[in-house]
Amino acid sequence: MHSRLVVALSFVCVAAPVFALDNGVARTPPMGWNSWNKFGCNVSEKMIREMADAVVTSGMKDAGYNYVVIDDCWQVSRDPEGNIVADAERFPSGMKALADYVHSKGLKFGLYSDAGTKTCQGRPGGRGYEYQDARQYAAWGVDYLKYDWCSHSTQDGPSSYALMSDALKQSGRPIVFSLCEWGSNKPWLWARDVGNLWRTTGDIQDKWSNDKKGQSLGVVQILDLQDGLASYAGPGHWNDPDMLEVGNGGMTSEEYRAHFSMWCLLAAPLIAGNDLRSMPADTRDILTNKEVIAIDQDSLGMEGRRVWRNGDTEVWARPLADGGRAVALLNRGSSAATIEVQWTDLGYPGHLSAKVRDLWAKQDRGAFTKSFSAVVPSHGVVMVTVKP
Repeated sequence: MHSRLVVALSFVCVAAPVFALDNGVARTPPMGWNSWNKFGCNVSEKMIREMADAVVTSGMKDAGYNYVVIDDCWQVSRDPEGNIVADAERFPSGMKALADYVHSKGLKFGLYSDAGTKTCQGRPGGRGYEYQDARQYAAWGVDYLKYDWCSHSTQDGPSSYALMSDALKQSGRPIVFSLCEWGSNKPWLWARDVGNLWRTTGDIQDKWSNDKKGQSLGVVQILDLQDGLASYAGPGHWNDPDMLEVGNGGMTSEEYRAHFSMWCLLAAPLIAGNDLRSMPADTRDILTNKEVIAIDQDSLGMEGRRVWRNGDTEVWARPLADGGRAVALLNRGSSAATIEVQWTDLGYPGHLSAKVRDLWAKQDRGAFTKSFSAVVPSHGVVMVTVKP
């Protein structure tokens, strides 16, 4: 028998959450859709309207997704007064009309900009125009701003983001502020007073694993980089391991299920990035599993942690508002494996009787004492709740 490597969990005597950036939004991790992962620069008014329609008709809205966010490439220039100008060919009706359409669907509207002089695709950035842009976004009806970190030259990260944060506060409209500076300045140490979510890593790639240095990260590499950051997240301020790749074709359904499960366990923002207009049933079933989403949206807002590992098998867990635990048995290996979670890893005494429910099978597994185990497929997860 191998010895159990256990990470101590502060599951007991949880203090009430402290709200830092008090802009009244993102008390649970934001849920929505963003154009970048699937479409890159190929954005248009027509596509965004169709995607807003699809959020509703696909069941995504009913599952909790409500932000529709246009990433890079919607903007082309600034006018003589310095106002940001949208691409008139791709967005002929303008951003206010598009925001109004998204709002008419009962959804919220988001845009992208950059803290530097240019965006990552060379469009006009926000540096020097923070207050002017914030007023413009508010006038258009923007509810969410993703703010990147390209072309920042010698700028100081915390100061640059604090400047836009203050501009948004003074805009007169509550706007979710998403800091996308890739974890470069360790934003978990300072950003809770500045934004609602902050990227903790470089960009995600639609792959289970990518060990090539200098390239985008696979799911498991990003997961490893979250270990140790849980204490910095909470209601109104979230660690962001980047957007979801579910349904984009680079992974199997088993891997996508694990990807989605772990993001929910991490209390991560759930920002889908696939084409919602043509989702196969298995993709839709993953993205709209309300029992798994409920873990992500749990009101206690405590991010999950890795509590045990042995080689390619791991147990991650998080406390829930009802006193239960959400648990993910994760198999990173190339063959199926039996993985066990001990109650003591969850902050429970071993003799306690607790009910276990499988959130993907949507079945109660019964009452257990001391531990629970399951066979987990390769690159897969078994996700359960454990409730005394």
